[in-house]
Amino acid sequence: MYLEIVSPEAVLFAGEVISVTVPGINGEFQMLTNHAPIVSILQEGEVKIQGEIQIEEEYKDKFTKDSNGKTILHINSGTIELNDNKLIVLAD
Repeated sequence: MYLEIVSPEAVLFAGEVISVTVPGINGEFQMLTNHAPIVSILQEGEVKIQGEIQIEEEYKDKFTKDSNGKTILHINSGTIELNDNKLIVLAD
């Protein structure tokens, strides 16, 4: 699945991932390859990315790693759109 994380300042990440877990307004949920199309509003929380990803040096300070090896990005709010294995996260 292709993931693109966009903030008001820049594209923080773009690349292939295994899964993405997001903090939806009705609870956390995960998306994998071939997930049904979805549009959702996000609340404050963590976007958790599974996969071997490369983050540009200038944005590395925005991401952390958890004990399971997932890459974490804390957001205040946002929206997502997933269609045809392309997930776009618009994050604040």
